[in-house]
Amino acid sequence: MSAPHARPAPAPSLYAYARGLGAADGTPPPRGGHPLPGTARPQHGERRRPPYREARETVTRLLLSRLTEPDTDRAAAGTERALAAAGVREHLVFPVAAALDHGTPAAARALARRLVRDGTTVRGVVAGLGLLVRLGEPEDVPYLRALGRLDGIHRYAVAALDDLDRPAAALLWLTHFPVGDRARALVEAVAARDSAAVREQLPGRAPGDRHMGPDHARRVAEATGLAGLLDRAPEDTALLAQALWLLARTVTQGDHAVEILEYADALALYGTVAGRAHLLPPDPGHQARLLTLAQDLHSGASHLLEWPPGRREAVARELLDAVREPAGTGRRADWIRRTVRYLRAARLDIAGTPGIPGTSGTPGTSGAPGTPGSATAAVSRLRIEVAVADPAGPEPVETRLLVDGRPILPGAFPQGRGDTPEELLDAGSLRAGAAPRAARLGVTSCAEGCCGALYVTVRREGRHVVWSDGRRPGPTPALPAYRFDADAYDAEIARAEQDHAWTWPARHTARLIAAGLRDRPALLTRWGLRQGWISTHFKDPDTTVVTFTGPPPDDTAGAPRFYRWHLPDDGRPPAERAAEALRRMAGTDPRTLAEPP
Repeated sequence: MSAPHARPAPAPSLYAYARGLGAADGTPPPRGGHPLPGTARPQHGERRRPPYREARETVTRLLLSRLTEPDTDRAAAGTERALAAAGVREHLVFPVAAALDHGTPAAARALARRLVRDGTTVRGVVAGLGLLVRLGEPEDVPYLRALGRLDGIHRYAVAALDDLDRPAAALLWLTHFPVGDRARALVEAVAARDSAAVREQLPGRAPGDRHMGPDHARRVAEATGLAGLLDRAPEDTALLAQALWLLARTVTQGDHAVEILEYADALALYGTVAGRAHLLPPDPGHQARLLTLAQDLHSGASHLLEWPPGRREAVARELLDAVREPAGTGRRADWIRRTVRYLRAARLDIAGTPGIPGTSGTPGTSGAPGTPGSATAAVSRLRIEVAVADPAGPEPVETRLLVDGRPILPGAFPQGRGDTPEELLDAGSLRAGAAPRAARLGVTSCAEGCCGALYVTVRREGRHVVWSDGRRPGPTPALPAYRFDADAYDAEIARAEQDHAWTWPARHTARLIAAGLRDRPALLTRWGLRQGWISTHFKDPDTTVVTFTGPPPDDTAGAPRFYRWHLPDDGRPPAERAAEALRRMAGTDPRTLAEPP
């Protein structure tokens, strides 16, 4: 008689598996996390992966059907089997679960906890983590922290932790981020709650490390409790310098997010850094970063933090008072001098003061959007600012739009930044004519064709100009409409279009050449050429670049040929250099001036 067939042991829950790898002792996992057990992704043979829309509908339907199951254990097991059979990957399961209109929070939370605590498959656990994004409570934190140690699950655990325990979420994020040995030492110091070691490791994050993006900088500040750490070390100027650098990196525009608005301790860290800024040595790096913070308080996302009355202005003054204008030459020194003079002269609280030069409109209800066609709609004020970032970094020049003194893009379009002044102002996109026109106010860093842009319709209505019909990608709430006094609006647009104060010589030259070609398009069109972008070289901002396209050689079929003409800055005034460039284009085929394609 043969022996009875032995059943395989049931797979352990992923939570139990993570605890068995040391989750209970607080030691951080290896870089990248612990590998998943082989049972975490059960195979069902070759199966067609459903298209995106079908996959979302499938996950939504099966999750909603399990919420009506009275037996939570049975519902969780059924959810795992159904997700595995559906062939939908976890990167689609998570956002569907996080956005699920569950209707019954108690039932959804119970299912989520059963999946998170007892789930044996990645898809099942990730579905539970998605549900806990909105339904999680403090008792869920230990489970999320443990699961976040596993490769393939950590990003979802971080998202579920973010609203429950931001420092724990940040530490998990940093654990899995591919960084060097010194950063690993910082992670271990934070995990061990060794404040002295954290203070020792933090200044080692070199200010020249451009690989640290705004999201990384915010996570470092959150994981280390930087605001409190700095408060407890009032004489530590090395830590102060590191805090300044991290805060300045956090306020720079990231890819698809405004990190400073996600940082809970932003006001506290801003206040401490500004109050001690005078203790820093006056080297160009510190000066530039102080100005970056002041500039963001003036017209960037930091303006939108929940400042007590007058506090934003006081912090900005402290930052600017600590800046010493450099005596040297070079683009960074020029930028520091130009920016600090402008910010010191600017009225930071534009919204609170009627009749400020350069603002437009009659004082209305600050922050109240106008409603087109309404006789009682508030009239807003428009101010256009061109923000040039620290030349030592890669950040672009952007046009910032302040309505009633508040920048509108960080809130309306956090995934992008303002368009360049060449695109928005020089092209006349904001001018209001008899016919409505679409104006692109902002675009994502990748490209409009990839992740979208923000558009409004600009139209004139009698004595007013109206921005309405705001359009941006994704299922987002409707944007408000704004109404401006037409005369004041036109004056502000004209002022901004003629403003060259923000430019440096090569960029000013580029704008003047572009203006000349708008007035004399035949300089290109008579040769069958079409104007391209005209600006400064990305890697060498002191070189003006003129681009254009022409027909393929010998009139053969194919793509147009691209031409690029480089004009290095030679120290002459921009008006003189631009005039010479236009004269040369008038006297010869522009293709002979460009580099060989």
